[in-house]
Amino acid sequence: MLITDDFLPVPVPESLSATYLVPMVGLPKVSAKTAVAALTGRLAEPVHGLARQMLDSPLMSVDTRPITEFPELPPDLLTAFGATKEQLARLAAATHLVVVQAEYRPGWPPAHEWAARAVAAAVAESVDSDVVDVFGLQFLDPATALRSLPDEQGRIRLVDWVLVPYSSDTEGLWFTTKGLRRFGLLELQTQGVPDHLTRAWGAVMTGAARRLLRDWTDGLTGEEVPAFVQLPVLATVTGHDIAVAYGNPEQHGATAPVLLRLELDPATDPEADSFLSLRPPAGHPGPDGRYYAAACATLFSGIQPDVRYARSGDAMSRAVATARAALGDARARFVAGQLPSESQLVVKYGLPGDDGPEYVWAGVTSWEAPERIVGVSASDANTDQSVRIGAPVVVETSDVVDWAVLDATGVIEGGWTQAVLDSGEPPTPTPLSL
Repeated sequence: MLITDDFLPVPVPESLSATYLVPMVGLPKVSAKTAVAALTGRLAEPVHGLARQMLDSPLMSVDTRPITEFPELPPDLLTAFGATKEQLARLAAATHLVVVQAEYRPGWPPAHEWAARAVAAAVAESVDSDVVDVFGLQFLDPATALRSLPDEQGRIRLVDWVLVPYSSDTEGLWFTTKGLRRFGLLELQTQGVPDHLTRAWGAVMTGAARRLLRDWTDGLTGEEVPAFVQLPVLATVTGHDIAVAYGNPEQHGATAPVLLRLELDPATDPEADSFLSLRPPAGHPGPDGRYYAAACATLFSGIQPDVRYARSGDAMSRAVATARAALGDARARFVAGQLPSESQLVVKYGLPGDDGPEYVWAGVTSWEAPERIVGVSASDANTDQSVRIGAPVVVETSDVVDWAVLDATGVIEGGWTQAVLDSGEPPTPTPLSL
């Protein structure tokens, strides 16, 4: 095995397994084979054929057992991962569980996961029940489970298979992935992430998972399963990786790549999991959190700082007027929690400078008083050395010239002045007048 400073050897398990449950009252109405056959024309190949083949092989088992034979599934964790009251009620009322289990070698495609999920969804649909993904502790309705399987081109959304939960401690947020072990890869983690990067860093972790999963499966293409796969110590993540992981490759243009250093963090407890830690590259100055903030600013580059000036009476003035007219509604929706889920509100405001104002962006964390916004800077300012990425800022609403709502794919609402700047018109150095 070749070991260099550029690659990290990651152990490969001998085999992988998947387990799905279907809670129901009474016994199944039809066999698993009949239920899968009913999906003909609705489930893309090769998954439909794969499910049928594995049903006929010793690699898959489908058993129906009284629910009393199983330990209780933790309702608090199920709720944390999205279970509804109706789903929990159906589980509580169930008398039996159909247990679908499959086993396969590491590599691509992950036949054990695709086939087991397809069979469980088919059975659940036949009895109007739910699918419980034991690995992710998630409820899936049959339609959602089927949509998560590959389409005709073999494409999946990684977010349907890998979650990114996080928790808070004294050093910031601790992010982990939950789902890469389905494919034999160790889960990722990042510690010390600034609180204001909750949504953004979750998307970065998902993009990193997509990139590393490609490297991982590329190392498993041989006939024999290797003992180790060499992963690059410096993982490269782009906005395209994030967009593809969310199933929206057309919604994200090219961005500069971000480098993250991969470190093996082995568990000291035999019962605990080992992780692959994502850290800034070696030699990065300053705290890790600042690098994470800069990485997010690079990957979500639809929002950029600028030292360009507006043109009175032209497109920029109209853009500012449009943004300010809608600012009150944006605040009302932010305060009421009515912005899209997994999104971030940012505002653009001016900092005084010798040659005119410099406009920078800030993520909004609180907006209790209409005239004052509390947030964190999304960029380093040239004119004010105290305004740094991740630093707390207080913005007077009267200084705001634009706002936007961001999600993992970039700007989904607002950003009018940025659109003008991105149009390529040469700016005239006239300070903006509000």
